[in-house]
Amino acid sequence: MSTPCHPWPIPTHDFSNPKSPILQPVVYLITPPFTQLNTPYPATAYLKGFLNTKQIAARQADLGIEVILALFSKQGLTRLFAEIGRLDGQFSENAHRIFALQDHYIQSIDPVVLFLQGKNPTLSHLICQDGFLPEAARFAQLDDLDWAFGALGIQDKAKHLATLYLEDLSDLIKECVDPHFGFSRYAERLGRSANQFDELYAALKQEPTYIDTLLVDILEQRMAEIKPDFVAISVPFPGNLYAAFRCAQWIKKHFPGVKTAMGGGFANTELRSLTEPRVFGFFDFITLDDGEAPVEHLIEHVAGKRPLELLKRTFALVNGKVKYFNFSLSPDYKQAETGTPDYSDLWLDRYISVLEIANPMHRMWSDGRWNKLTMAHGCYWGKCTFCDISLDYIKVYEPLTAQLLCDRMEEMIAQTRENGFHFVDEAAPPALMRALALEIIRRKLIVSWWTNIRFEKSFTRDLCRLLQASGCIAISGGLEVASDRLLGLIQKGVTVAQVANVTRNFTEAGIMVHAYLMYGFPTQTAQETVDSLEMVRQMFEAGILQSGFWHQFAMTAHSPVGMYPEQFGVHKESEQPGSFANNDLVHLDPTGTDHEAFSFGLKKSLLNFMHGIGLDFPLQDWFEHRVPRTSIPKNFIAKALEAPQVFSLKPTAKLVWLGTKPTLSTFTQSKKGQQWEMVTLTFEDKKETFKIILDQAQGEWMALVLQKLWVAKAEVLTFQELKSDYEAAGLIDFELFWYSKPVRTLGEFGLLVF
Repeated sequence: MSTPCHPWPIPTHDFSNPKSPILQPVVYLITPPFTQLNTPYPATAYLKGFLNTKQIAARQADLGIEVILALFSKQGLTRLFAEIGRLDGQFSENAHRIFALQDHYIQSIDPVVLFLQGKNPTLSHLICQDGFLPEAARFAQLDDLDWAFGALGIQDKAKHLATLYLEDLSDLIKECVDPHFGFSRYAERLGRSANQFDELYAALKQEPTYIDTLLVDILEQRMAEIKPDFVAISVPFPGNLYAAFRCAQWIKKHFPGVKTAMGGGFANTELRSLTEPRVFGFFDFITLDDGEAPVEHLIEHVAGKRPLELLKRTFALVNGKVKYFNFSLSPDYKQAETGTPDYSDLWLDRYISVLEIANPMHRMWSDGRWNKLTMAHGCYWGKCTFCDISLDYIKVYEPLTAQLLCDRMEEMIAQTRENGFHFVDEAAPPALMRALALEIIRRKLIVSWWTNIRFEKSFTRDLCRLLQASGCIAISGGLEVASDRLLGLIQKGVTVAQVANVTRNFTEAGIMVHAYLMYGFPTQTAQETVDSLEMVRQMFEAGILQSGFWHQFAMTAHSPVGMYPEQFGVHKESEQPGSFANNDLVHLDPTGTDHEAFSFGLKKSLLNFMHGIGLDFPLQDWFEHRVPRTSIPKNFIAKALEAPQVFSLKPTAKLVWLGTKPTLSTFTQSKKGQQWEMVTLTFEDKKETFKIILDQAQGEWMALVLQKLWVAKAEVLTFQELKSDYEAAGLIDFELFWYSKPVRTLGEFGLLVF
């Protein structure tokens, strides 16, 4: 299965002569299985966009979606069931049932996949009918999930049923032919905490699994088509590691002259102290951190134009020993110089949208195709003690401009024909989000977008409304431990009360809020865990949180907790660094709290809270073991939300008008024998018509100033400039006027201050 592509140069290297330089190498960028079904991971698109700026020919592929579509097809399932039929194993009753229904699966798979690709929407009616899809163990969840999903629309219900259908087949694959299989990860266990290379190396010496065979069959076709000189494989997660090594292993065997390199999130965090020489039997190079300059240097090296010693942040094997080269004099590229991500070659119209669980933010991750962009490299806060703040991907903060971001958005919309954007920032900066929102509105772009933030007080009611007007539909942020003591220890820079007010501002603006939640942070007690759950319960009860997910704390080598555990009251186990992956650390918490015992109850309660269920249950009901009573007052969040709002405005506060130009009509007001002229300003809002009444001078001034404040204007007035303009018009008592009912009405309909 191939797609039309741009022409590329014919390689000129003579592989029979190892000293023959490559005049113009052909580069192949690969994401190995598996990351997401619904959208490509953006690393190769980022690199390809950068290489475009250097006129370097590059092709790219997401082998994950290619393997999935080869497997979940009529031909793929026919081959799968034939393979299972040849096996002589003791399979479960569920596997026997699926195997017995193989004809129904083979017959239905192609139309179901087309439906999940958005190409066969009318099939939803058939899917929702009893008896169309074969059902195995996953469908036992339906009775339990009816309460969670409620009265789904026909498309959503069909999408969920089709997802269960695929998960049944996934269970069959894992049980019968490949225990490593998973839709968003492959052999993830082999990549997690792989302190030594032995287990992964042993797995790679085994005969290829069923999925491995599919993978290398596709890779063989692509290598024959593209004939690359250099293959760069991005490994973002542990669940991509094994497949990356399988790809490199096959390339080394069949194309020994082709150079291979690995980079990506896994290498950046796990392989910084790499000393294992066996890795380089698969990869010629391992790069760290931002990939643009290291990859450019490697391409030059492959072409014979740069010596090994002048590579950038790159491991290689020299005389049997792993060497790290970082002697390049070239600086890293600024984010403005890296180009627009290029999604060409990727099968954008073939990704599969699934509907797995009743979590609204998880649905956004797995449903629909999103263009990926980054507002700012690194994190503007950069202080959270559980985070890898010592590494460049967090430490080096560099924002783009709103104008450049919008330029790139327009380019990507033209290329992908998708108007949805996921900004994959560590924490998007509020000031840049504001500037981006204004630029989107000024350019009249119709986009939907979402990102990750810190719940800081900069997100006022009016800023949230501006973000919503620009197309922001959701945000996710770290509430983490929901305890002020622990938030201080984490150096999150927020309080629970502050988070409550910010989430209220987003919610009232119509922007969905997802909270990352953490338990098991060093010195966290059972009491604090229960109190954190009570805080979360109250936030759902108040309607200011729509989604969340609990993660258990994990100590990493590059975080302040991992580097200085004694400052956080825990002990790091004295384990010598391994020769392969070194990031996750084992630690001992002398408080003795069994954090794992809270895992199921925290997640079960949260699933119920997200659907308005069990909010009045005692917290003890969610746990099978005894837990302390909460010490948090039942009205803690309610009182935080009732705190009086501060109405004073800084002179530098900026104003913008999102509404339409008003029509004016005058009339004469009479009272006690006196008459004066009044003005009615009539506005047409998207939903309704509204009016305000002012005296003639104020009304005419307001009509003029709203034109100056209109969001389409390039300039934004400050509060002080607005006051000066008011007084220059001969009007008096600006503060009294500003807090009057007519101006408050304008505030409700789009006069924003931030």
